[in-house]
Amino acid sequence: METASAPRRNRTALFAVLSLGAVAAMMAVAACSSSVQSPGTSTVQSAELPFAWFTAAPAPAGWRTMDLPDGTGVLSVPPDASPAESDPGSVSATVSSSTGELRMYLNATPRQGSESLDNWSTFRLDHLADENSSPPTKIAERTGMAFRGGTGSCVEDSYVTRVGNNRYREMACLVAGSKGISVLIVAASADSWPLYGPVLEQAVNAYRAG
Repeated sequence: METASAPRRNRTALFAVLSLGAVAAMMAVAACSSSVQSPGTSTVQSAELPFAWFTAAPAPAGWRTMDLPDGTGVLSVPPDASPAESDPGSVSATVSSSTGELRMYLNATPRQGSESLDNWSTFRLDHLADENSSPPTKIAERTGMAFRGGTGSCVEDSYVTRVGNNRYREMACLVAGSKGISVLIVAASADSWPLYGPVLEQAVNAYRAG
């Protein structure tokens, strides 16, 4: 998704959008701790190849890039995304409506704990179970994904926050390149996923390992 004392990471409609107050909840869930134990995780079964849409490729024209300071990853964000507050060493961006309602959250941060390409799905879901009001629902997972400049493992899931009982959906990927390992998180409200999910998929496709 590292011990509780390790550095914390920063923490994301078709018919609805998130309020800006939800950013704090998103930032809390983007952090990871390796010492948690999951009380259980439900799974949505699908016959389709997990992440069948994934094809590593440069971002669409007009997108901007945000480089991790340690060189382990490059996050691509839509033209309407704005930089958001992040922990030192991380980069984040949000897309909001003209009235300030949060629509998408994108984050990249260096690996800070014991997460690995082999344990990533369990690691991330354990963290979500520890941080939120109920066990997360795993939608899909995949390993051995050929990212630009590296190899990654991804999990897609949904969860309900402890504060506000808001349901979010995210894709979280651990990506290893020649300079190190980084974590990519993209998220939106579960209700808005049909509208914003395809854009977030493009962000995953465009992510580049250092």
